[in-house]
Amino acid sequence: MRILAAAAVLTVLGAATACSTEAEMKAVDPSGSDAAADASSGEAGEAPTPVPDGEVRTSGLVMVLDDGDGPEMCLAGVAESYPPQCGGPGLADFDWGDVGSEEASGVRWGSYALTGTYDGSTFTVTDAIPAALYDTMAEPEVQPLAAACEEPSTTDTAKATPEDLDATLAAASALPSYASAWLTGNTINVAVTEDPEGAEEKLRETWGGMLCVTTVERTDADLNAVSQELQAALGEQLLTSGSLSPDSLDAQVVYDDGTVQEWADATYGDGLVRVSSALVPVEG
Repeated sequence: MRILAAAAVLTVLGAATACSTEAEMKAVDPSGSDAAADASSGEAGEAPTPVPDGEVRTSGLVMVLDDGDGPEMCLAGVAESYPPQCGGPGLADFDWGDVGSEEASGVRWGSYALTGTYDGSTFTVTDAIPAALYDTMAEPEVQPLAAACEEPSTTDTAKATPEDLDATLAAASALPSYASAWLTGNTINVAVTEDPEGAEEKLRETWGGMLCVTTVERTDADLNAVSQELQAALGEQLLTSGSLSPDSLDAQVVYDDGTVQEWADATYGDGLVRVSSALVPVEG
């Protein structure tokens, strides 16, 4: 079930999942995968593996972790255990500095903004700014989704408790043509691929508060099928794949010079998969 709430999303590849192993953080939600195996617009062929030819930087703060095998840059997500667990490209020429790191049980970690060169497997550091000295105001904010309709309707405002909300979201995810759901303030927004009237009638069995039901092209199962193809085609390049808005997947890779986006557009059609890069060129 994909629930988009404000600026957050439960991703298909669960980078936001707490207390997970690295393998679990890369696991794809298998629900509906067999039925949706032919739902993508194309078969994922061989994907490009671009390598930057100059200096790059992380697009924000990343965790650096050393569990005894040398420091690694954690791009794919962090298991929020204590000490944390993660994996990623190895780092060369990295200096922890005087602030910003912690140690426990033989593990050292901290958050840094890194600049350096990347050869496809190792990131050679030329500059490391610890989180305590990093200007987070420079990072762009993710804009929340708007309501799916201009005037959400209500039927019984007494039937809008947190329990009613949970029951309604569960009922939404069980709809045959379910695509996604998100919250805008106190409004439940549900996207389906067909029969919005029938969907609304079903949801009104448990929810009397503000509700918007809209139609989109692709179901949740469709997007899960595409996400699985992305993971198979991109392998370790793919860090996360999830949906921040209906009818699209947002895929982050280690590095893209534009060729991964071009491949995704050619494979799945323009706009279905939106590729972002965890490493970005240093502006001259």
